[in-house]
Amino acid sequence: MSELQLAVIRVLWQRKKAAVAEVHEALEPRGLALTTVATVLTRLERAGLVAHRTAGRHYMYRPLVSEEEVRRSMESVLADRLFEGDVAALVSHLVNARDIEPGDLAQVKRLIEEKERHQ
Repeated sequence: MSELQLAVIRVLWQRKKAAVAEVHEALEPRGLALTTVATVLTRLERAGLVAHRTAGRHYMYRPLVSEEEVRRSMESVLADRLFEGDVAALVSHLVNARDIEPGDLAQVKRLIEEKERHQ
């Protein structure tokens, strides 16, 4: 999923449903044309990620996938393509690639400990 597609579907996740003009308005800081937003929504619909219904002269779009489903899918692609399925290498890269706040590091440690307890 492209960055723009992700931005569009995030608007739908937040609003539950929206017309093209509403999505366009929410993404106004990006300076996109209304037709660009409409095209992205059409592509997302073709991919089975959103659906629309007609409301008067407008299409009202709603997401068909959750944010968690998209995250899982993108994480899987990232791990498989860039790290050849090596989860440890992916986590190592994420931990070492940028500065991590102490609170975030503590949360990661708790997540790992919880995962170990449940295995």
